[in-house]
Amino acid sequence: MAAHTLPTVLVLLDDAAKLARIEAALGEEFDCLTATDFNAARSALGENYVQVLVTGPICDSDEGRVFLQDMRKSWPETVRLLACPDPAEVSPDHDVFQIIADLATPSEWQISARNAARHFQLARENDRLSLELRFRDKGQAARQSVRRAASRTAPGFETILRAPTSPMNPIVEAARQFASFDVPILLSGEDGTGKAEFARAIHYGSLRSDQSFYAFDCSGLTDDLLALELFGARNGSVPSGHRNKIGLFQKADRGTLYLSGIDSLSCGLQKTLLRVVTEGAFQPVGWHETVSTRLRLLAGTAADLPTLIEKGVFRSDLYHALSVATLTLPPLRQRADDIPLLARKLLLDAAAAHGKPVHGFSDAALNFLHGYDWPGNLRELSNEVTRMLIFSQDKVLGPDLISRHILQAEPGDHGGDSTEDAVMRAGVPLKDRVEAIETRILRETLTRLKWNKSRAAAELGLSRVGLRAKLERYGVAQPDTETELEEG
Repeated sequence: MAAHTLPTVLVLLDDAAKLARIEAALGEEFDCLTATDFNAARSALGENYVQVLVTGPICDSDEGRVFLQDMRKSWPETVRLLACPDPAEVSPDHDVFQIIADLATPSEWQISARNAARHFQLARENDRLSLELRFRDKGQAARQSVRRAASRTAPGFETILRAPTSPMNPIVEAARQFASFDVPILLSGEDGTGKAEFARAIHYGSLRSDQSFYAFDCSGLTDDLLALELFGARNGSVPSGHRNKIGLFQKADRGTLYLSGIDSLSCGLQKTLLRVVTEGAFQPVGWHETVSTRLRLLAGTAADLPTLIEKGVFRSDLYHALSVATLTLPPLRQRADDIPLLARKLLLDAAAAHGKPVHGFSDAALNFLHGYDWPGNLRELSNEVTRMLIFSQDKVLGPDLISRHILQAEPGDHGGDSTEDAVMRAGVPLKDRVEAIETRILRETLTRLKWNKSRAAAELGLSRVGLRAKLERYGVAQPDTETELEEG
């Protein structure tokens, strides 16, 4: 049996520091080659089976453009990643697979290189299969099997950031299996857990990945508006005056439609949706003929559908039609190890969107974000990261930018004890309640003021001696990464 070889990546940069950083990030998963000039790069490409090429501003010169032309002719299959300081300001060539920031984290570099290598392998596999199919046809079953195998390694699920110990890992593995079979999937989980993004990953990991993906939230809309959006309309029945309106069931034909908030559908719409799922048929508003659709339906809910079935609010037949495959996404409080990865990714996205480049978070800031239970899940984390970016004055965002209720949360407690409510329970002595609340106020104030004890004492109405006594009494210590500031 042949030994397993690592995918080969060539990093072509004239900046030694950036080159070393990228080489260190990719060294464990890839056979990483480096070059600082075009002659060395040509030599490496000619002597090695290079799958991924990382380039940067070095290729903006005339010599660099000649090199890229030579590469397209001699090594057209090699997948190219472009490293630059600000991806938002770059207009890439048609042959760039992905643009990534110079200062991306090692995990982000690994994910990008992994996706590029998989893209290379899939392209090679597709070329091989196309050649074989010119000479023989094994039938629809054989082609379906090949596409299903390719879909299980598609890069869609790599967009779901997760740590090695994340509870998302078994869910992603199950989703890979479900994605390659053309069946409905029911996604459940609290609001803000990323069900829509997960549905998109399922689509791009499915046999329909070359077709359109649509997502629509059914919550809060009347039956008439939902009917127009989903079924469409004919014969001038649309109030806007347009004669016809194409609905999502028709737009998503051959593709994938994700409907969130299905628990809010009325009984009448549930019955119509059941027909779409089971028969692939529906009637546009104002039309009496049946229209067919071959869409794949993914449904999302934050509610407990079995409980709604018991109450007679949700149809059991629709539930069983939708739940051929079911996946429950965990809340963010159960994904503590994922929070640093998610926070960094959200920060980079926000920085690119708002044109405010930053380097990342301090360790102390990440510790506070890691220790909070995030009842609003990914949406709350995204909002907090964006707010920190807005108020930041430095390239590295510190804990002083974090909202007060997060700073006052008990560190490392992911059970929901993020406010003073827990210490207000009956049975807790008054002394313990007061001390718990005082501890949180002390920690929040000092962190917000960057551990300037003079300012903290003044704000809290304490003397310096009194503040020190309380810190010693409650065991509130300054993190090692913070530098205490003293003002006379």
